Amino acid sequence: MRVWSIANQKGGVGKTTSVVALGGLLAQQGYRVLLVDLDPHGSLTSYFKLDPDRVEHGMYQLFFENRCRNHDYIEQVIRPTSMNNAHLLPASTALATLERQVSGQEGMGLVLSRTLAQVWDDYDFALLDTPPILGVLMVNALAACQRLVIPTQTEHLALKGLERMVHTLQMVMRSQRRELPYLIVPTLFDRRTSASITTLREMRKLYSDCLSPETIPVDTRLRDASQQGVFPHQLDPDSRGVRAYRHLLNLLESEVAKVG
Repeated sequence: MRVWSIANQKGGVGKTTSVVALGGLLAQQGYRVLLVDLDPHGSLTSYFKLDPDRVEHGMYQLFFENRCRNHDYIEQVIRPTSMNNAHLLPASTALATLERQVSGQEGMGLVLSRTLAQVWDDYDFALLDTPPILGVLMVNALAACQRLVIPTQTEHLALKGLERMVHTLQMVMRSQRRELPYLIVPTLFDRRTSASITTLREMRKLYSDCLSPETIPVDTRLRDASQQGVFPHQLDPDSRGVRAYRHLLNLLESEVAKVG
């Protein structure tokens, strides 16, 4: 299984959209895909028309009673999506209380890794949608993944969130004593605005060695897909947004091929 985290310590930058778009395109290629919602806001869960306030069995429950080692329980938690080979591990709003409940307990940073180990042969890819704050859920995502994708809105305030995210990543890599490849992806790009152009230019100056050459444009078809609860390529395979995510996926797959 390949595990990719989609993360940024700022909200509203396109994390959930990126998880869904990339996951859908992978599933279209025939891969078995697991989408994991680690955000207490439950945006990924809501995308597929589940109510995070009503999810009784999801990511939250895996942190207790050693359920993360129970394959049968995990299979019951995983839900279908609009594609047969793409599934969802949903979130509930109860995740917002997790930090306080597990504080000081050992092994809480590896719950997701243990969960994925139970279904390792069932999926080819797992894509993780993370919360915009550093805590036990973000630590779980970074510990479990082999690659990090950092969507960053092309507007000035998003640069501070990007700076925090890169700093967090460097701290985690030092503590885990391993390298975690990452790619910064400019999102919500609007070439008609000077703010987008200026911010993209700044990103290229500061992060040239880890910045995707592909920008994800503002595209209302991505929002339309969300409203219908389907993967973007199912709604409009030739939309600007889907084409951009297809190029991004090709880039990520080519990088995986280089490192084996």
